[in-house]
Amino acid sequence: MTAQPGKRVALLARPGSAREQLRLALHAAGAEIVLEDDPNTLDGAALGDASPQVVLVALESAIEDSLSRFDQVLHDPSVVVIFDEVELAARREGWEAKRWARHLSAKLNGHADVLPPGGELDDTRPEPGLPLSPAQIHADAGIEPHLEEAQGVAFELPRGGLELVADDDAPGSSQSIDPETWKPSIAVEHDAPLHDGIGSAEPPAVAVAEPPPLPQAPVKSSGLTLELESIHATATGAGVRGAALLFAGIGGPDAVRKVLADLPPGLSRPVLVQLRLDGGRYDNLVKQMERVSTLPVQLARAGEAAQAAHVYVLPDDVAVNVKEGVVHFGEGALRVDDLIASLPPAESAVLLLSGSDPSQVEAALALAAEGGLAAGQSPQGCYDPAASKALAARGGMVATPAELASHLASHWPD
Repeated sequence: MTAQPGKRVALLARPGSAREQLRLALHAAGAEIVLEDDPNTLDGAALGDASPQVVLVALESAIEDSLSRFDQVLHDPSVVVIFDEVELAARREGWEAKRWARHLSAKLNGHADVLPPGGELDDTRPEPGLPLSPAQIHADAGIEPHLEEAQGVAFELPRGGLELVADDDAPGSSQSIDPETWKPSIAVEHDAPLHDGIGSAEPPAVAVAEPPPLPQAPVKSSGLTLELESIHATATGAGVRGAALLFAGIGGPDAVRKVLADLPPGLSRPVLVQLRLDGGRYDNLVKQMERVSTLPVQLARAGEAAQAAHVYVLPDDVAVNVKEGVVHFGEGALRVDDLIASLPPAESAVLLLSGSDPSQVEAALALAAEGGLAAGQSPQGCYDPAASKALAARGGMVATPAELASHLASHWPD
């Protein structure tokens, strides 16, 4: 998988192992690196002078203040901006590094082929005669990539009473399995005896005397009733009915940034962003989005209600509950399947951006049928358009991120 001829990429990263890994991934993808420099020392006009089509940023807190000098290029809708965490990029090795390079190549080329060598065989149109045997199919295929992939998956499988002693500084698939590093796990000592015929008999129960009940004080009725109000509702004001949901996955951060950059500051509904991330670094996603968003961006926290003209990034460990049409954040896990159906349709919208789950199309169309807005990112320039294509096939609307922001703003003219 090589990048299209003439694809121009600028790499913004501080010197170090992360920058080395990203350069290798770009070369593996066939990209033409037109600029590679430290954003802290790079001249503000140099990035624009290089005329990149793609900007790959190794994101870390040490460069966040310097990125504002390149806003003219980073906000250019014709430039694809890819952020990668320095911590993640630096530690990718072996199978994980090759997997990320395949995803980067697909992003540069605008396709979804991220399978390892040998996975691109097309047998949907069989030829006459006997089918090829597995030995014939893989006659020229090397076994090393498959061994590396199997080794990476092995660390995620359940362990049967054994545990691996490994260096925490070298996680993932880059480790090799050495029989000398395996040892039986330490047996857990049980304070309570075992039952079901194993272990000692159950000890006799100890009777515990209940304390006597406290005397009841006489209750005097004053004709007044007291009601406790939510502290969060008092501090932030009552929430509004409905919300705009932005769903995205691989390739989605760039699309989300472009939508948020074009939303009006007085949007009359809250915006909820659900974006699946490797590593779950949602705090860094908030920092990326608030740099370009016209609306304040924050991480959704349990106990708060969503406010109009605010953007909330939804982590996996915060539940979203809709009460009388108002979005509240609570304790628990995020349940995306129920989120769309629980919103009041006429006051809500769903945008399916790159990497969205196609299974969300049905719920989005149901919301649109009740007066809501449902739209997807145009497949052109979309890394993973599966959800958008499914939406368009059912008669749904697709558009560029900037056009989606305009549709969202006009949906609520007040």
